[in-house]
Amino acid sequence: MSRNTDNSGISRRDLLSGVGAAAALGVAAGAAALPAARVTSWSEETDVLIAGSGAAGVSAAIAARGAGARVLLIESLSRFGGASAMSGGVVYAGGGTALQKKLGFEDSVESMIAFLSLAGARHLPLDKIQLYSEQSAAHFDWLVAQGVPYTEKFTRAKGLPMGNESLYFSGTELAWPARDLAPPAPRGHVPGVAGMNGGRTLMQALLSRAGDLGVDMRAGVAASRLVVESDGRMAGMLVTVDGQQHSIRARRGVVLACGGFIHNREMLRRYAPELYDCSVPWGNAGDQGDGINMGIAVGAEALRMHHGFAIAPVYPPENVLSGIVVNSAGQRFISEESYHGVLGDAIAYHQQGRAWLITDQRSAFPGPQDNFLAVASGNSIGDIAGQLQLPRGALQHNVAYYNRHAANGDDPLFHKSRDYLRPLQGPPYTAWDLSVDQAFFPAHTFGGLHTGVDGRVRNSFGEEIPGLYAAGRTSAGLPAAPYIASGLSVGDCTFFGRSAGRDAAGLKR
Repeated sequence: MSRNTDNSGISRRDLLSGVGAAAALGVAAGAAALPAARVTSWSEETDVLIAGSGAAGVSAAIAARGAGARVLLIESLSRFGGASAMSGGVVYAGGGTALQKKLGFEDSVESMIAFLSLAGARHLPLDKIQLYSEQSAAHFDWLVAQGVPYTEKFTRAKGLPMGNESLYFSGTELAWPARDLAPPAPRGHVPGVAGMNGGRTLMQALLSRAGDLGVDMRAGVAASRLVVESDGRMAGMLVTVDGQQHSIRARRGVVLACGGFIHNREMLRRYAPELYDCSVPWGNAGDQGDGINMGIAVGAEALRMHHGFAIAPVYPPENVLSGIVVNSAGQRFISEESYHGVLGDAIAYHQQGRAWLITDQRSAFPGPQDNFLAVASGNSIGDIAGQLQLPRGALQHNVAYYNRHAANGDDPLFHKSRDYLRPLQGPPYTAWDLSVDQAFFPAHTFGGLHTGVDGRVRNSFGEEIPGLYAAGRTSAGLPAAPYIASGLSVGDCTFFGRSAGRDAAGLKR
């Protein structure tokens, strides 16, 4: 594995001949594309240049190198792994993966397509959904071949496994209405390690594989500007190392895998205002939108820029799902057992960022926790409503309606499963604040550049920009709002990252 031990990025000896020419350009990071004619001398050359070292970038590097290309992967920060290393490492896979079959679960490509296309946002890229679902089982085999460890263990517990189980229901498959739209199947495939270490384990395996294949990986090298030929083809990129600009020529293609823009507050306010007030910007420090902005600068179209996940992780413990979630009108608006990405989306995007979980004695959080603060408590629902200043009688009316039907095992509004359905009765009653700016409310962006199934970036006319690719959260892929299952993002990163790297390696000039 070729890395600079001092994390200084490109060595001064390698770049000495091209430093003067690139530095003399005097261009600023984030500026518009640079004409190739202005680069009089390239600092160095490679076949495929990849910006970003998360799951998308490293998967692209593995695929490109496996196709015989010389690959240079750069990372702006001092450590490799991107936001993927911070994640749970879940990959959403189905259609009959080896692990599903080993553990006795039946699944089909058709069921997976139905879930992904019907249970979440409308007008998603059906070509990507179909291809991903059709090749999902083979993609899981690829992950295993790269050294990602999985155990032959399943858990039915909601939420990311804290043990070493590798298969679980990672999304809203079992909640209404998703369970009526597609046959539920567990599709969350997570590395079989205890605790929140799945992302780190996944990235360790992928980075090690990339190094073994001879991918040149360099930290402390920030992508700053694309270089374009006179006919619109990508020529390469200007990068910044230790405050100095250098030029790298990419003979076959450039892959932008720089992450999203959750840490760029200006972009977030402009493109995704619903996420702006969420209390926890969840992502790598490098998620500044640089790849998206560089793509836009050369004419790329950006899609679904307002989309992202907004998560309200009320479970575990699962007993709280017997409570009810209400809005500022004192009304329920969702099945409480919904995946926490679906619940968070409903609050952030459809309830002006405000909601409360109402519990009785049995459904209250059992011990001290600071994710969701108790903001009202009393011996009656009326006490709670008064403290929250909800419309007169609204909460009492809605709780009475809920209790009457729950006592008969029914939830006419949202069809909550009987596992969590019972009347709210028995003080003290408590209201827990689920508001985006008061609760523990992680958020991340999903909008990005328009790409085809091969990772090729397209402009607003649907035309490909020659030699430019994007993957992961720099692109608009499978994840959308609402985020219906953990693992869709990392699954998208690894699968379509591979597609981008493979296609870039085969591009002939």
